[in-house]
Amino acid sequence: MDNKDKVIKAFKESEEPLNASKVSEISGIEKKEVDKIMKDLKKDETIYSPKRCYWTVKK
Repeated sequence: MDNKDKVIKAFKESEEPLNASKVSEISGIEKKEVDKIMKDLKKDETIYSPKRCYWTVKK
């Protein structure tokens, strides 16, 4: 499982929106790397922001 999959899994398993620090904590990936992955996921519209600085996957 690559880092992108781990980040997506963290979002899917969480019942509430997450910020990059929390995703980093859950997945065990460095925050800088999580930020890069989240940037790509935002571009792909895989994740969206229901409130400022917090993200979740589209259902």
